[in-house]
Amino acid sequence: MKIDGACHCGLIAYEAEADPEMTGICHCTDCQTLSGSAFRTVVPARRDSFKLRSGEPKIYVKTAESGTQRQQAFCPNCGTPIYSTTVEDEPKVYTIRVGTLRQRNEFVPKLQYWFRSAQHWTHDLGSMPSTEKQR
Repeated sequence: MKIDGACHCGLIAYEAEADPEMTGICHCTDCQTLSGSAFRTVVPARRDSFKLRSGEPKIYVKTAESGTQRQQAFCPNCGTPIYSTTVEDEPKVYTIRVGTLRQRNEFVPKLQYWFRSAQHWTHDLGSMPSTEKQR
């Protein structure tokens, strides 16, 4: 599926091809810290389909528990996380942050990983009282 998205301020914009069936939630502690939330929702896109339409993201390289290094790309102006990818050239896959997609409603997670790190309160969000907007 053709997708496009941008950061909060609009400096960084991109387009790619992604399969909604590959959408996942990552509960790893790195994603919790880097997103400022309890988890991060992501979808992969192949290198040959990913194109920046505007801006140049700032890159931060983090080292995972496994020792693997991953580039974390974010807007240098507003700080919105855009994607992560490998440091090595191949195989290059961009793990796009679903919250930046214009089509985000079509990307329903199908898998949760690093669940051992999941915050216990995320297991049953549906039972929590909710409001339509902030009061």
